[in-house]
Amino acid sequence: MKNNFLKQNRTRKVMLFMCLLFLFSLETFAQNLTVKGIVKDVFGEAVIGATVLVVNDDTSTGTVTDIDGNFILENVPDGSMLEVRYIGYISQRQKVEGNKFLVFSLKEDSKTLDEVVVVGYGVQKKSVVTASIAKVDSETLTQTAPTRMDNALRGLASGVQVIAGDGQPGSGTRVRVRGIGTINNSDPLYIVDGMPISGGIDNINPADIESIEVLKDAASGAVYGARAANGVVLVTTKKGKMGKAQVSYNASFGWQSAWRKRDMLNATEYATLMNEACASSGRDAMFADPASLGEGTDWQDVLFNNGAPVQNHQLSLSGATDRVNYYFSLGYYNQEGIIGGDYDASNYNRLSFRSNTEYTVFDESKSRNWLKSLKFTLNASYSRINSRGITAGSLTGSVLGDALFMDPTMPVYAESEDQLQSYDRNKYGEPIYDKKSGKLLAMPSSDFNELANPLARLSRNQNGKNNSDKIIANMALDFNVWDNLHYKFSWGSDLAFWGYDNWWEPAYLNKNATTDNSGVSSQMNRGYNWQIENVLTYDKSFGQHSFNVVLGQSASRYTSRALNGTRYDLPAYLDDKANIDFATGLASDGKQTNSGGLGDPNSLASYFGRLSYNYAERYMLQFTVRRDGSSRFGSNNKWGTFPSVSLGWNITNESFLERRPDWWTNTKVRLSWGKNGNENIGNFRYTANVATGNNYPFGANGNSVLIMGSKPTGTPNADLKWEESEQFDAGLDFGFFNNSLTFTVDYFYKKTNGMLKEMAIPSYLGESKPWGNVGTMKNSGVELELGYKINRGDFDFGTNLNVSYIKNELVDLGNADGFESKDNVHQIGNVSRAENGQPYPFFYGWSTNGILQNESEADAYNKQYGQSAVPGDVRFVDYNRDGALTDDDMHNIGNGYPKVTFGWNFNASYKNFDFSMLISGAFGGKIADVTRRLDCDYVNLPAEFMDRWHGEGTSNKIPRFTFPGKDSNRNWGRFSDLYIHNGDYARIKNIQLGYTLPATLTRKFFVSRLRLYVSAENLFTFTGYKGLDPELANDAAPGIDRGYYPQARTYTVGFNLNF
Repeated sequence: MKNNFLKQNRTRKVMLFMCLLFLFSLETFAQNLTVKGIVKDVFGEAVIGATVLVVNDDTSTGTVTDIDGNFILENVPDGSMLEVRYIGYISQRQKVEGNKFLVFSLKEDSKTLDEVVVVGYGVQKKSVVTASIAKVDSETLTQTAPTRMDNALRGLASGVQVIAGDGQPGSGTRVRVRGIGTINNSDPLYIVDGMPISGGIDNINPADIESIEVLKDAASGAVYGARAANGVVLVTTKKGKMGKAQVSYNASFGWQSAWRKRDMLNATEYATLMNEACASSGRDAMFADPASLGEGTDWQDVLFNNGAPVQNHQLSLSGATDRVNYYFSLGYYNQEGIIGGDYDASNYNRLSFRSNTEYTVFDESKSRNWLKSLKFTLNASYSRINSRGITAGSLTGSVLGDALFMDPTMPVYAESEDQLQSYDRNKYGEPIYDKKSGKLLAMPSSDFNELANPLARLSRNQNGKNNSDKIIANMALDFNVWDNLHYKFSWGSDLAFWGYDNWWEPAYLNKNATTDNSGVSSQMNRGYNWQIENVLTYDKSFGQHSFNVVLGQSASRYTSRALNGTRYDLPAYLDDKANIDFATGLASDGKQTNSGGLGDPNSLASYFGRLSYNYAERYMLQFTVRRDGSSRFGSNNKWGTFPSVSLGWNITNESFLERRPDWWTNTKVRLSWGKNGNENIGNFRYTANVATGNNYPFGANGNSVLIMGSKPTGTPNADLKWEESEQFDAGLDFGFFNNSLTFTVDYFYKKTNGMLKEMAIPSYLGESKPWGNVGTMKNSGVELELGYKINRGDFDFGTNLNVSYIKNELVDLGNADGFESKDNVHQIGNVSRAENGQPYPFFYGWSTNGILQNESEADAYNKQYGQSAVPGDVRFVDYNRDGALTDDDMHNIGNGYPKVTFGWNFNASYKNFDFSMLISGAFGGKIADVTRRLDCDYVNLPAEFMDRWHGEGTSNKIPRFTFPGKDSNRNWGRFSDLYIHNGDYARIKNIQLGYTLPATLTRKFFVSRLRLYVSAENLFTFTGYKGLDPELANDAAPGIDRGYYPQARTYTVGFNLNF
């Protein structure tokens, strides 16, 4: 019985053990799961190679995503936390909940992406950068949608001033980095993927740009030596990203119109002022009843092409594997001008292609430490540009000038040819009919000289067309020789072809606007620039010590040639037949000419080195030196050396700040000094060419013999060398709240020594004076940049404000007088001046002190200064107080360069909606409004002339109106502050609203992402200036308004499509 009890007890224990084991197994089964999921980016694209980890697993269980972004993790406890990590993206966590399929959507980590900036011949972490560098990334470029590469910098980088020359399609801008550096060429150096670009940069499609870095100080630009005095703009184009091939198609369609018209006199106002001038001149009134004329013809309405279309298309294919990285794109841009575009007289068309590829020939870095890897890179681009342009900014023969000055009482069209001026039709051809409507165009009276009906100027057959083809290629081999030692060989080529073709026929537009012949002209040009570079780089870290060494050699050469010809007498006026061979003129009759030949070549040979060191990212030191030899300088100064040094101190990495507040993230101090050069001053100025044809007859009385002779064209100067820019920079970088709030401030002082100019020596020493390094200029300023960005779930917001203050002074012009007149204006003379001790250049003229209101004031003024003024005339100021009004009273009355420029951009997104806006502007600059003809009595005038003096107390600003020939006081004949206006402005440069369709919808149509957007460019401009545009940069002095082509306000709709 006892045995039975023991057996039963044993059986109960076994059963209990089995039950416990079973329950434990059930518990284990319930807690250890196989988890599946997918990792995508914000566009719904698979993220390949992302790391997936179990956060609370001591055994570091993890995996990586496959080519479709999928992952599988086995034996994961229920309730565990999974974390997904991927370089360049914010890590993300999710909790495991049973068999739920996990979907991770990673967002780009802007902080991480901003950590690396491109510098000359490499990249650096932003935390250890010791120089002053501004960066614009592809995301910002997408929001601002620039049409040219130089436009991409507008308002986005402190210390970089970008001023539009005019609004003509395809027109360039004036870019100045930290002010005007020289009286010569102040353009920065452009480097695209390591290749210097010459002869224009409009061939670069902005949609292909990954980032733009501007090297502003001498330390960052010193590695480019003799070409970096005016700053360096580094452009990096796009590459593929790891994963499946990405196909993108972006398209936009827009409509343009003038953002503003100049407010001119209407017909009634015009007639009132003309009658007033007639009365003061002793003439009979021109108009019997001005009020009956009404508004008359608004010639700007007649001229402007409102609704001018613009379209942009970009197709790209990109991707990357372990062996190949590729990016291919095809772009097309077409813009019709708002003036003359509908007459095929002002338009711009660009076709571009880019191929960026990188091949890993071999990579054995995991198995050995020598001969580790070899990569081959080939970047190539081609662009074709065709454009037509009208003459702009001319007071004596441009369609916009015609529209501004034309009589508003004149109709656009004539009812019959009897209403036109009589002229010799055998000599000048038939009257001009409107190209669009076919109607006979009215003609102004001969009193308007060369001014014409603007539609007549557009309708006549005078069709100039520009063309440009540019091929840029850059090939590189990157060989990882040993450890972190890399050798890179690169060869770059920039081959450009450009030309101009034009033909014309006889035409009569007005008395002084005639053409009595027909003909064709054609130009063809070719330029070729090559560059070869060999660069060694070595990176090494020893504990907390990090070194980077760059040693390199560079050589480049530019050659060019040109050919042009002209031939007269076309047998027929046909656009498709108009070429030189079609014309019939003979060289023997002087009706066929041609010229051409090789351009002056130039070469540059260079050696450079850079040492960068940092200790624990706390203390940083960088030393750079470059030695350049240029063919542009004399034998005594063929070579120049350009050193720089910069220091950095990350204060917040110090131990004594370890307990700082959590909101204080980082603070860095930067100091730099360096010298750069400017060799962009033309060729062979150090020598004197020899001119033939200087023959002389020897002998007399019929026995003379003509001896062939030659002579030097000038006096050589073998000591000629580069302009040298020396610059000091001090900067502070702050980061708060984990770098959500950033602030940067820089102070710089830049002095350019040895500016090139003709030397002040007696003219009898040679046919022309030698060039020498004789001038000095300095710039100083402060740059501020404030940024803020936050992310709260589905809401993202970012903003950036940059402000720059620059002070310029021409220390020494280098000539004997210490001054030089510039910028001649029709009937007025020179309106700007370069002078020692003044900003370069400035407006030079008279100051005024109101209007003489009555006879008593006029008599007193005339008695004091010996003038013959009458009531209503201007009271000019005796500036030097010598008791006389002479040219010695002229002085600085304003500066076209603004003292302060700023840019403010911000972007926000909520779920599928996104919004961005860019505002840019300038303060402290002046504008000289010279859009008035002083040699024609009956031209139209700006509407503000209605505020002229026409009786005591009616005006103390604008003088009486009279015909120019009767203006004995020269109220408008002297350049004075009457012409000067406040040039301050703030412009909403770009504003954009977009919506991305849900991926669940678009994937049904095999589309990974579809974004629709609307945008506006130049939507609003806030300015007190009454002219067509406050952005003016076409003369030596910016801010001179001659009636330039205004910028357009553009409304655009578009979409971004990803497959």
